[in-house]
Amino acid sequence: MSDYKLGFTTQKKEIQIDQLEVQGTIPDWVHGTLVRNGPGQFEVDETSYRHWFDGLSQLHSFHISNGAVSYANRFIRSVSYEEDNANGKVNYAGFAVDPCRSLFKRFFSAFIPDENPRPNANVNITKIADKYIAMTEIPMAVEFDPKTLETIGVVDYDDDIKGQVTTAHPHYDAKRKLAINYVLNFGPMSTYNFYAHDGNTRRLIASIPASQPAYMHSFGLTENYIILSEFSFRLPNIFKLAFRSVPFIENYEWMGQEDSRFTIIDIDSGEVVTQVNTDAFFGFHHINAYEDGDQVICDISAYPDARLIDQLYLDSLHDGNAPSVGEFRRYTLPLNGGRASYEMMSSESIELPRINYSHNNGQNYQFAYGASSREGQDDFINQTIKVNLKDKSTAIWHEDNCYPSEPVFIANPSPTSEDDGVVLTVVLDTAKATSFLLLQDAQTFQEIARAYVPQHIPFGFHGQFFSN
Repeated sequence: MSDYKLGFTTQKKEIQIDQLEVQGTIPDWVHGTLVRNGPGQFEVDETSYRHWFDGLSQLHSFHISNGAVSYANRFIRSVSYEEDNANGKVNYAGFAVDPCRSLFKRFFSAFIPDENPRPNANVNITKIADKYIAMTEIPMAVEFDPKTLETIGVVDYDDDIKGQVTTAHPHYDAKRKLAINYVLNFGPMSTYNFYAHDGNTRRLIASIPASQPAYMHSFGLTENYIILSEFSFRLPNIFKLAFRSVPFIENYEWMGQEDSRFTIIDIDSGEVVTQVNTDAFFGFHHINAYEDGDQVICDISAYPDARLIDQLYLDSLHDGNAPSVGEFRRYTLPLNGGRASYEMMSSESIELPRINYSHNNGQNYQFAYGASSREGQDDFINQTIKVNLKDKSTAIWHEDNCYPSEPVFIANPSPTSEDDGVVLTVVLDTAKATSFLLLQDAQTFQEIARAYVPQHIPFGFHGQFFSN
């Protein structure tokens, strides 16, 4: 029996602790709050959610100040959370949960009930203007109070940009001071609608047709281009959403005989610069992308196929079946035509990748951080890594019975190098049945401190650090 299954166990307790026990020393310049998102409840009474991506959203806050750390956790009080717990059963339209609605309504609203929205915003965190929001893959985020973690309400947009599926990984374009994201609008000819958000309004950048929409969790951004990666995991027929009574993700099919495709879009004009094909592959997370003369470099945590989707069903995880972890692939995309090729940038696997985003997103860079699984072990993610892209060397943190989440890089406010900072990671300690916040020196990748939480934190997805 695998110890990591504790990470897929519901945490019902909502607590607030003013000061955690800290072992080690936290640098004086680290001031701010790490807010993480992910599922905290995996069943309602006797009814279980089917997939890791469907657990009810729970926020976790670690506030760091003057070397001390406080902690709080709280469920997002979405309609999904309130109604499912009140009714004692799973009953919402999610990633792998049967929507149980009429065919007519399912076709026109995809998996978002218009009059009674049920966003289970359990994937990521961001800040737009003065709003802190939790996001998932439906374009209906949930605003929350960053101090109390209390739910404020659903965030919607009053514009004509249509779509039913989005990504919880928007980019921030520092050059243009815009957030950039897309929504996939289903129809007889579906479209990826990319838009810019200035904090007040959304503006359409480009509308890219998609005859067989791909499932995509993220996209790439360089100084001048948007990189749309259409993997070979696709919806072969839009009418499947209308006439098949199956969960949303089970309408998609792996088309390994079909190429994957990169579409490069000019941010300013919205024009397609080129489309570049490559052999079929799948991925959730872009790592970074940048321009290099007449080509674009695009780094992705990549998989040879989409079987990871099935590996993340809760029944499989509870049975102790460890899922795959991606390869660090660097794709070279020629702007003048031709096929894309890739090279491996690390011998270690990588998922949940992060970089020094504020300084290096869209730019040539040297270091990437990620969660990984030790080679030769049939286990869940059990180490963090730092990859040096100049020499392809890899630094590793690992501790027995410990399962880390996404490592979040925090830059020193007066940096002397790209990796001058700390890395924050929430780690599940199955030997103690608790979790702790791990702090590593980003340059040496050595542990400098940890702060224990007196209960376990279920495996989550993504988080952001907001400085004071």
